[in-house]
Amino acid sequence: MTFDLVAHDPQTKARAGVVHTAHGAIETPIFMPVGTAGTVKAVQQRDLTNDVQAQIILGNTYHLYLRPGLDILRQAGGLHKFNGWDHPILTDSGGYQVYSLSNTRKIKEEGVKFRSHIDGSQHLFSPEGVMDIQRTIGADIIMAFDECTPWPCEYDYARRSLDMTHRWLTRCIQRFDNTEGHYGYEQTLFPIVQGSTFKDLRIKSAEFIAEQQREGNAIGGLSVGEPAELMYEMTELVCDILPPDKPRYLMGVGTPANILENIALGVDMFDCVMPTRNARNGMLFTTQGIINITNKKWATDFEPIDAELGGYVSTFYTRAYVRHLFQSQEMLGPQIASIHNLTFYLWLVKQARAHIIAGTFREWKENMVKQVMTRL
Repeated sequence: MTFDLVAHDPQTKARAGVVHTAHGAIETPIFMPVGTAGTVKAVQQRDLTNDVQAQIILGNTYHLYLRPGLDILRQAGGLHKFNGWDHPILTDSGGYQVYSLSNTRKIKEEGVKFRSHIDGSQHLFSPEGVMDIQRTIGADIIMAFDECTPWPCEYDYARRSLDMTHRWLTRCIQRFDNTEGHYGYEQTLFPIVQGSTFKDLRIKSAEFIAEQQREGNAIGGLSVGEPAELMYEMTELVCDILPPDKPRYLMGVGTPANILENIALGVDMFDCVMPTRNARNGMLFTTQGIINITNKKWATDFEPIDAELGGYVSTFYTRAYVRHLFQSQEMLGPQIASIHNLTFYLWLVKQARAHIIAGTFREWKENMVKQVMTRL
């Protein structure tokens, strides 16, 4: 994997680039739709390509390991062949799922023992095992195994967790560098910066990750409940340390405003379940602001969902019709809303990229943050 920097915004730390992978190029800044179980929920691959114009999607190591399982993925020829997505894929390491399964897991130096949420069976995720699993899934970009600490978090716990995450990273790198992929193309390993919201721990972690000299780096453990200002403070601190010639991926972020503010701090890659999860509950992100489509005020609004956005569903279906679908509990409603929200998120980062290249990002960002977070 290689990364080309195309432009820097003169008034912020925002930058535009291109990530080159075995399954194609990714123009940054980029938002990556989350495809937890091998699918972006309620969205077909055709719609991801044609309407959303996604350039890369995520797969989830924990969920894919449990179902359909590694044997089926191997027989299929990897996740790309299994789900029919021929563009880049990134897989997380399962660390966040381990964090969310706090009642059914035990963290030790060897790894994490946990019970399946499906059938209660016991499993072990070790740094070496997670590298092997992600090799079998076949993602272009795979993540190091880490512990995502909760917020708030006691300093001593965050420090011990960070030291273990760094030891796990050393094991991940050794296993990754001593193994080959199964499907004849190159895969890339991203380490993850942790350290909760403690400045000294974040600095320590960012310096350690930078020393590993991998092709890209991630920032984890934010967007777990901490105030947005703390997220921005930690992100800026870390971005100022991580190598400027490598892509930076802020994991699990976030709202449209979060994305724009973190682009301004030097982040290149984002993912979040928000656009699809909120879509299923009737929240639509538009170029003019946020719509709760279940509100009665939209019952007789026969305008398109978002005429300015483009894309099939956003310009073809009316707000009144989509509200009717939600009121009737028709599956098409959440499907339309999911495609629309993802289209909006990809539009937003594409606009950001254009303004970075044009040198007008700062003023545009300040106006857009207010506009897209306004409740309509």
